[in-house]
Amino acid sequence: MARPRKDGLDYFPLDADFFEDEKIRILKARYGADGIILYIYLLCRIYKHGYYMKVNEDFEYLISDDLKMSPDKVKQVLTFLLSRSLFDNTLFQSDAVLTSAGIQRRFQLAVKERAKKNPIQAGRYWLLKEAETEPFIKCTQFEGFSQKNNNSSGKNKDNSREQSLKESKVNNDIYNTSFPPELERAFQLYLSVREHNFGEIIPEQVQALREDLLSLSNDQAEQLAIVKKATAGGWKSFYKSKEKSGKKTQEKKDVGKKRSKFSNFQERSYDMNDLERKLVEKGES
Repeated sequence: MARPRKDGLDYFPLDADFFEDEKIRILKARYGADGIILYIYLLCRIYKHGYYMKVNEDFEYLISDDLKMSPDKVKQVLTFLLSRSLFDNTLFQSDAVLTSAGIQRRFQLAVKERAKKNPIQAGRYWLLKEAETEPFIKCTQFEGFSQKNNNSSGKNKDNSREQSLKESKVNNDIYNTSFPPELERAFQLYLSVREHNFGEIIPEQVQALREDLLSLSNDQAEQLAIVKKATAGGWKSFYKSKEKSGKKTQEKKDVGKKRSKFSNFQERSYDMNDLERKLVEKGES
């Protein structure tokens, strides 16, 4: 019977000069032994399952119970660890994932021997660049860009694919020519709100949203209305307005009484002028 595949580590290396690291010294100075214990506790949890850990809203309370610390102190220490890059703050804010480039460097060294026979698959939470990643770590983010083909036909296909992905990548300029200027401006504003609500958007998702919008309507005015409604509602996708004849007047009367909801998601109110101003500033920076 085959041995079950093991993703995590039984033990992990701790540098001999761990306590000499400036970040660790500051952690100890601010939070005492509790800060050090919490950091090592999190490292153990992460390495036990691999190179990252997803957390939820009960995470701080579970740690509080395990380590007999107050939830407030757990939150303070975690905030410090994120602010000093002991964990990657961007990934934590977007996906509630705890990891770091340093954790991943140590992880790939620790699994080197066993991974030579059974390569490890890594996904979107892998932070190391391709040049820093060992050959036995197969990261989906690198696929299609570094593969070497045995003939010129294969190379042409890869080049074509790479060019296609580049062309689909979202342009931060609010005057992207994919849509007419006014519609593109509204679309970029929608992307900004969607990213705030649901996290980072990859280029393929942006392209899919463009295609969805075009499939809903061929009329530019209606497309603009769809985008603005999705932005104001903080929606994840576009939806075509459905108005049945004979009910329009009644629907208008009910506007102030009922708020539309999608999948039990509470709509958010946005200052559109403020969002447009931030988007313009982002494009100019």
